Amino acid sequence: MTVRVPAKVNLQLGVGPIRDDGYHDLVNVFHAVSLFDTVTAEPARELEVRVQAAPHSRVAIGGVPTDGDNLAAKAARLVADRLGVEPRVALRIRKAIPVAGGMAGGSADAAAALVACARLWDDRERPALSRDALMELGADLGSDVPFAVLGGTAVGVGRGERLTPALTRGTFHWVFATADGGLSTPAVYGECDRLRLEAGRAAPWPSVSEELMTALATGDAKGLGAALSNDLQPAAVSLRPSLRRTIDAGRDLGAVGALVSGSGPTCAFLAETAEDAADLAAALDGAGVAEQVVRASGPVPGATLL
Repeated sequence: MTVRVPAKVNLQLGVGPIRDDGYHDLVNVFHAVSLFDTVTAEPARELEVRVQAAPHSRVAIGGVPTDGDNLAAKAARLVADRLGVEPRVALRIRKAIPVAGGMAGGSADAAAALVACARLWDDRERPALSRDALMELGADLGSDVPFAVLGGTAVGVGRGERLTPALTRGTFHWVFATADGGLSTPAVYGECDRLRLEAGRAAPWPSVSEELMTALATGDAKGLGAALSNDLQPAAVSLRPSLRRTIDAGRDLGAVGALVSGSGPTCAFLAETAEDAADLAAALDGAGVAEQVVRASGPVPGATLL
């Protein structure tokens, strides 16, 4: 069973106060884009994970675990526990989503493993696991996993795992500039808290941007670009100052919107048309402000069996 799963970009990431469980309250507008990992699940004597870069991809996979710490392996165990079977499966992961890049590559692989293993172990004697059930399981693995199952565009609240699909018209064209090396998500959240404390600012309660939702519903790329926001961006730039140069370069080269994707360090640039995206990608590549420049479009479906 092979499942294709997309990367995501956060169109809005509003970070609220720290909750009693240590997480932050979030408003997270997820948008799935056409940059895909694939996960293949095959019967095996025991659970094993192999990871490789996708063809024509320069993704660095050295930091991806291949033991029980891999989120896809944890996903396989969750499905096995739910179905009452042994997790005897070999997972083959081909990555095109940047590792530790703020585009939820690990969560995407977990979502793909949920879908692939549920189908691999499907048995007529018991009810099949629904997409909603897989999203519920995914929430136990991480805030981004349920959206990778769902795809499209959606608003996430709580830790980001409670999702409501968002009305989106048309296709949006993106350029992503990856950086050399990743950023730790916990470190970025910690830096966000530190910067707020240093500035004497209480964390605001986040709410969904009406301007952003209107731009999505009308297919207005310029309006969407103006409404993009990420409360983690100052923290990511503080930890990786070179990101400021990348963001500024993208804006100067014609992007209608620019922001750090999630916890970074990948930077996302919105173009008005596919042709504009091609021009922007070429210009960014020539500017030398990124490790790699890739194009994608969205929204696209979530984890899909091939």
